[in-house]
Amino acid sequence: MGRSIWQSRRRRERSHQQSPALEQSGPSERDTAGTSQSPQDSGHHDAEVPSTSSSRAEESSAPELPGFYFDPEKNRYFRLLPGHNNCNPLTKEAICHKEMESRRLQLLDQEDKQRKKITRMGFNASSILRKNQLGLLNITSYCRLSHELRVSCMERNKVDIQSSDPSALGSDRFNFILADTSSDRLFTVNDVKIGGSKYGIINLQGLQAPTFTVHMHENLYFTNRKVNSVCWASLSHLDSHILLCLMGIAETPGCATLLPASLFVGTHQGTDQPGMLCSFRIPGAWSCAWSQNTQIDNCFSTGLSRRVLLTNVVTGHRQSYGTSSDVLTQQFAMKTPLLFNGCRSGEIFAIDLRSPSQAKSWKATHIFHESAVTSVRVLKEDQYLMASDMAGKIKLWDLRATKCVRQYEGHVNEYAYLPLHVHEEEGILVAVGQDCYTRIWSLHDAQLLRTIPSPCPTSKANIPSVAFSPRLGGAQGSPGLLMAVQQDLYCFSYSSFCPSDLEEGRWE
Repeated sequence: MGRSIWQSRRRRERSHQQSPALEQSGPSERDTAGTSQSPQDSGHHDAEVPSTSSSRAEESSAPELPGFYFDPEKNRYFRLLPGHNNCNPLTKEAICHKEMESRRLQLLDQEDKQRKKITRMGFNASSILRKNQLGLLNITSYCRLSHELRVSCMERNKVDIQSSDPSALGSDRFNFILADTSSDRLFTVNDVKIGGSKYGIINLQGLQAPTFTVHMHENLYFTNRKVNSVCWASLSHLDSHILLCLMGIAETPGCATLLPASLFVGTHQGTDQPGMLCSFRIPGAWSCAWSQNTQIDNCFSTGLSRRVLLTNVVTGHRQSYGTSSDVLTQQFAMKTPLLFNGCRSGEIFAIDLRSPSQAKSWKATHIFHESAVTSVRVLKEDQYLMASDMAGKIKLWDLRATKCVRQYEGHVNEYAYLPLHVHEEEGILVAVGQDCYTRIWSLHDAQLLRTIPSPCPTSKANIPSVAFSPRLGGAQGSPGLLMAVQQDLYCFSYSSFCPSDLEEGRWE
């Protein structure tokens, strides 16, 4: 009885699909969907990764039946089984993962085959150079558009990591990477196979084409506690230490540790003497930030549960500020004595460090996101702030008017702590989404310049960690993007094709 009902429903659906009315409405619906994309986005097909539901709708016009899944390859329906057992061969999660993996492999193949990419309609290497020669572009626009073109043409290369313990390179997974100010060192946090974490510093001075070979310097400092936050600290000199926020476990409380970079074998040079490891007992720290502001020298901040703690490393003096929510991200301003904080409640506020914590006027700025804030980045002039949240929203805020002036679309996040990478000199914004895609936007107009798929299968445990720099390997280095995923490190270097077309109009 049930089978005959299903067969009759199937015949009605087939007749409905073949009706002239539906054939006439199909193209218009597709045109309507296509017009929602801007003409600039249509210039590069890898700009956005569609969701699995929309991709299924585009692949087939078959209607969705409750409890059934339509396979466009086999052109038939399959029954969806409940996903409560481990032997279920067909679940919605497995179907979505299969479609995402198919899309990732397709984009990887396009990345390898399509060397010439267009970030904006009507702007390629020859047209940019021609417009500059005719005086149609000023130097600022020319530099920005040329750099965007180079970013879109970056090529993926696997980095050869050399170490004193080669066996560990094949088993220890990258958890986090962070480049220093000069981009000649890369601090890494690796998950050890037997449990816990291991720290290392990669010397990037050998990162040059065509070999792309670097050396990993390690030490014996292990921890079985989760690393919540990491940043470089300039205590004795620029980037002399690494500041780590460690979560407490069992009877061991959480702490903030200043780890000297000179403790890593082979990293200290000349007269640089090994520094002293400093540890501060700070339980429940979610985030940390080191002050590069000369008005707040030798200080770091930690974001706690409903509290912000400012610590002077030299004197040991601490100052506490009470908050209404957990502080998940922090950054000091460069010119003004302000500390910006992003909270789980979605609140972003600045602390005026000139005011005592008992005063009522220490909150200098007050703006809100609709979800938990995962990253805040203050731009150099301290007049704008970039923030992202767990709803996938990335917004640029005008701190003077306390309003959002620009929003960057395409980022994917639901609950993960994902940092932002803002590079004002190159005019780009880089962020890795929870879907494991790395997206690059233009700071100038929020144009999505490129979407880079992960070289490894997508999963919650395989979200890449990236670092972009205009001078990878130091002052004489070349621009590029470093991506760490699983046990591998990749370098997305500038293509040899793009710079040759712009050689005549090169800028400094």
